[in-house]
Amino acid sequence: MAVAPNSPRLTELSHGAGCACKIGAAELREIRAGLPTFSDPSLLVGLDPADDAAVYKLSDELALVQTLDFFTPIVDDPRSFGRIAATNALSDVYAMGARPVLALNIVAFSLERLGGEVLAEILAGGAEVAAAAGVAIGGGHSIDDPEPKYGMAVSGVVHPDELMTAAGAQPGDELYLTKPVGGGLITTAAKRGIAEPAWVEAAVEAMTTLNAAAADAARAAGAHALTDVTGFGLLGHLHELCEASGVGAEIDAAAVPALPGALELAASGRAEAGGSRRNAADAQRFTTWDDVVSPERRALLTDAMTSGGLLAAVPAGAEMTGSRIGALVAGGPRIAVS
Repeated sequence: MAVAPNSPRLTELSHGAGCACKIGAAELREIRAGLPTFSDPSLLVGLDPADDAAVYKLSDELALVQTLDFFTPIVDDPRSFGRIAATNALSDVYAMGARPVLALNIVAFSLERLGGEVLAEILAGGAEVAAAAGVAIGGGHSIDDPEPKYGMAVSGVVHPDELMTAAGAQPGDELYLTKPVGGGLITTAAKRGIAEPAWVEAAVEAMTTLNAAAADAARAAGAHALTDVTGFGLLGHLHELCEASGVGAEIDAAAVPALPGALELAASGRAEAGGSRRNAADAQRFTTWDDVVSPERRALLTDAMTSGGLLAAVPAGAEMTGSRIGALVAGGPRIAVS
């Protein structure tokens, strides 16, 4: 199939790039509070507390981990979009300490406007990542939609005793982040035509790096809690971990790694995504900022990431990959950033 004539850039059709198109954490919190809960003892992880995937115990030796994730285009190259979306979807299974085994494609697309070749490239990118992860793609579902969207529903497996969640962190644990942040700033700048090509290349490299090795490292370090950093930003996902575990956190803003170009863009104020603005507003509820933290560092910590790294709470002194960005403390789910 050929690309449709005068086909627009993928990001021109996207109202919000990647995970920045998520509904805000504050709005979701209110909606989730009114949903029914389930008392099935085999449902090990569900809606409350919030976590990266659902987990259902099938036997004493096997639990099923299920998640789905999809979003609007974050880059213009179709194959890169497919790779990023697939890597992001698989990440939620790794964040539970599980092994992904099966995926189904989720597609919203206009063949009339964009042509079948573009969709084929998106799906090929997803298949490339799935193959690298050892995951079978068993099919999927598609709808006609003028705003493209792609992602996956992913099933994984884990021994119930080896499950890692956001709820086990302890005071004194050290916090490690396994990928730099700032991807929302880079991709928003790319959409607006103000990003350096090298910045975009580095961001795509980070967003297409599987979290499999990072999850293995977290397990080897004896991690008490694990989550990944995506659309709610570093502080938003850290707050979910703190809420689930009943702890607070202290973060060294200067220790948080940034993608090339992210701090420059944050300082310019020209590349803030709508999702990042929502994250910053929500973070005011639970974050105390030291006066020494610059505005660009504050923006980095609330940047709406896509396919970010793992955030691991590991025992003090444990060897863990990534950057040590802070520690957990006793008390309520407040975050102090200095």
